[in-house]
Amino acid sequence: MARGRFITFEGGEGTGKSTQVGRLVERLSATGLEVVRTREPGGSPGAEAIRDLVVSGTADRWSPRTELLLMYASRSDHLERTIRPALEAGSWVVCDRFANSSRAYQGAGGGAAADLIETLDREIVGGDQPDLTLVFDLPVEVGLERALGRGAAETRFESKGLEFHRRLRDGFATIAMRYPERCRLIDATGTPDEVADRVWAAVQPVLP
Repeated sequence: MARGRFITFEGGEGTGKSTQVGRLVERLSATGLEVVRTREPGGSPGAEAIRDLVVSGTADRWSPRTELLLMYASRSDHLERTIRPALEAGSWVVCDRFANSSRAYQGAGGGAAADLIETLDREIVGGDQPDLTLVFDLPVEVGLERALGRGAAETRFESKGLEFHRRLRDGFATIAMRYPERCRLIDATGTPDEVADRVWAAVQPVLP
């Protein structure tokens, strides 16, 4: 059986990723593909337990380095329990956030050492890199207004301050340029239908 494809969605807060993840999963499923929808941090029972530690509490609850280690512990379990088994079974995996969020949030935003991030990524993700990464781009002020307007309980990252989120946006843009073979920058402005069309245009080249 052919290995499935692995698609990840990345971007700052309030960019509309989760909405578009759902739309893409529906669209791929309609073509007859078996699709697994998942998220980070989380995506497996162990990883979800770590998620509760990471997304709750005050903005300074964890240092960037500690936060990074927690994220990769969560990612390790997620890969072992959810992502790798699905791909090996031939399913497509669509994930709301993955390793580039660590490069952006803990690295560009928080200041964790890039060499530590890449060492962890080599050891934990290894060859299981995404086939396609969609990086959603939106002005920081617009995204934060959307995110905080949702009234969600998990607001630890949203509360890290405007400058953090500006570094975050710049970090994601840099990542998209650094990995052009798999990253596509998606303009997240406009209606959900307009953004969905941009997503589908980016995904079509990897369809069977």
